[in-house]
Amino acid sequence: MKSNKYYLLSLGCSKNTVDSESMAQLLDRSGYRAVSEPADASILIVNTCGFIGPARAESIRSLRELAESKSKKQTLIAAGCLSQIWGPKLVDEVSGLDGVIGTRRWMDIVEFIDRLRATKHPEPLYHLPEEAKVVGLDEHGVFRAAVAGASAYVKIADGCRRPCAFCSIPLIKGTAVSRPPESIIREARALSERGVREVILIAQDLTDYGHDLGIKDGLPSLIESMCDAAPDLKWIRLMYAYPGAVSDRLIEVMATRPQVCHYLDIPLQHGHPDTLKRMRRPANVDWVYRTLGQLRAAMPDIAIRTTFIVGYPGETAAEFEALLKFVEDLQFDRVGCFKYSYEPMTGSASLEGHLPEEVKEERYERLMERQQRISLARNQAQVGRTLEVLIEGHGDGLTLGRTYRDAPEIDGMLILEGRAPIGEFVPVKISGALIYDLTGTVDVREAAVIGVDAIAS
Repeated sequence: MKSNKYYLLSLGCSKNTVDSESMAQLLDRSGYRAVSEPADASILIVNTCGFIGPARAESIRSLRELAESKSKKQTLIAAGCLSQIWGPKLVDEVSGLDGVIGTRRWMDIVEFIDRLRATKHPEPLYHLPEEAKVVGLDEHGVFRAAVAGASAYVKIADGCRRPCAFCSIPLIKGTAVSRPPESIIREARALSERGVREVILIAQDLTDYGHDLGIKDGLPSLIESMCDAAPDLKWIRLMYAYPGAVSDRLIEVMATRPQVCHYLDIPLQHGHPDTLKRMRRPANVDWVYRTLGQLRAAMPDIAIRTTFIVGYPGETAAEFEALLKFVEDLQFDRVGCFKYSYEPMTGSASLEGHLPEEVKEERYERLMERQQRISLARNQAQVGRTLEVLIEGHGDGLTLGRTYRDAPEIDGMLILEGRAPIGEFVPVKISGALIYDLTGTVDVREAAVIGVDAIAS
């Protein structure tokens, strides 16, 4: 019956995707059935993103499109980050909303839908508690994971207690709340038993994991327990480490546990201490040089990803030039760059020296041009190596996969000359390098040794 069908649109980052998947599990368990077309559903849910202006605009646009086309028998719900920070303001922006539920209490989605259906509500209903909760297999019987093929994002904590002036996450999510380690470990084991080969650990700040539980430097211990509990996991990938919080113990675990990818995403945001101070970020640039040196000494093949903001309020030409030198000095494998986005509720909104858009654009282009040369050189250094590649798809006569150096969706791909089974790890000899991607051929001899059915070109 259409009355038991739901359509769920997930916007934003992988952390939002995990929340969407968790809501879907709760709905499925309660007798609802997911459909791919809004017209076939009685319940329409948009899990919104509210992090920056373009993301908010996309969320509002998606909600308006559904509101304009929905029938009287359909119920439209705004969930997620934008719902949390805007609440009634979102209803002013989108005529036709029936309900608004915040990201801190996504786990109440079934009860919220029951309320909407049980009452006549000429005005939209709201469910926006201040209390933030984290749940998982132990608490609500749902995986805090989003599975895509042989990979899964696993959320180990939610919220953030860092004071970054440009970021609205603490306003949206609240302070950091960690999941119990035993729940995460059981989840990793269960995912492995389902055939997941790569687990990507995510949180707003992985390196703060366990602080609220009284666990000091909790991430390394969690990783070790996961490795022991789920030995069939091939890759454990770490996303979003906080500068200054990458401990010696974490480096040791990454270097000595074969399941942990030699890959670390550590968003630095800038390379000049004065800019970092205005950002309310760790401003000890020497720490970055020293810690990246430690990481590379322990793992010479490590791939390091980072992100930067250009055009931050007050960023002088000299500060930007220092950022370019910082990028040149440290030779990051992967760099994401964002032009500063004015966020009215954050500390950066009141800063002086907001820069014109054309200055932001020019600095963005210069930084990315610099990084493209570095990225190409880092990729060229891989030519001749044989790397394990997780095969993810076929198309146009090509096979696509990822090496340990590439996180899903945000990094490069391996373009394979030949065919290999999707979901398997295949040894590939790297034969060519592009700015972001690699090319290669199946190492048939190595594939035969490990029993993988792969066909060379």
